[in-house]
Amino acid sequence: MSEAARVEDCLFCKIIDGQVPSSKVFEDDMVYAFNDIEPKAEVHVLVVPKHHYANVAQVAASDHELLAHMVEVAQQIAQDKADGQFRLIFNTGEQAGQSVFHAHGHVLAGSKTASIPMAD
Repeated sequence: MSEAARVEDCLFCKIIDGQVPSSKVFEDDMVYAFNDIEPKAEVHVLVVPKHHYANVAQVAASDHELLAHMVEVAQQIAQDKADGQFRLIFNTGEQAGQSVFHAHGHVLAGSKTASIPMAD
């Protein structure tokens, strides 16, 4: 990742750079996907852009191709792990449940996914 795209204290930037270990599921030149360390479903994978954006709204405003690619990767992960059925959730802002301020989509899938509440 380029210096301009990195935020020094960002956990996901450190994961992408290999400074923090993760359980990689997928990687290409645009995104890095890894298993969530506190899964909320049988399949719970985070799809993270390699370029740092604070949230999905910034991705949508800046790079439509990247946002579409994130959805395509989510579909591919769900196809590989859960017969193609999944939820894709983006939390934007602390009050919406975002705890790491680097855009990321939660791919949730598996037989118990339907019982996960949509919101608190």
